[in-house]
Amino acid sequence: QVQLVESGGGLVQAGGSVRLSCAASGSISSIDAMGWYRQAPGKQRELVAVITSDHSTNYADSVKGRFTISRDNAKNTVYLQMNSLKPEDTAVYYCNAKYYIGRSSIYMNAWGQGTQVTVSS
Repeated sequence: QVQLVESGGGLVQAGGSVRLSCAASGSISSIDAMGWYRQAPGKQRELVAVITSDHSTNYADSVKGRFTISRDNAKNTVYLQMNSLKPEDTAVYYCNAKYYIGRSSIYMNAWGQGTQVTVSS
């Protein structure tokens, strides 16, 4: 099993910055990719950023140039640095980890509890 604990959410004014953290525990050696999702009121959950075990990254178009995902393998932690925040970034942000079962190609997803980020105009 993999467990994820998130921190760093809160209130920020437009144009400000927030850094989210997600610490993984459990079967951390089985983790492949990790990412951040968000869900705003009335919208489906969407992928914000993803980072693989070799530190390759990808971002949603809406956050490119503003957000940075990073990973500290020694600390089993993934971060999301969010700069130049906009009111439309307001959402619950969830950490995610894709991990494999045993030595098979079967995988599961672990989710954090979510942390609220509110950007005021």
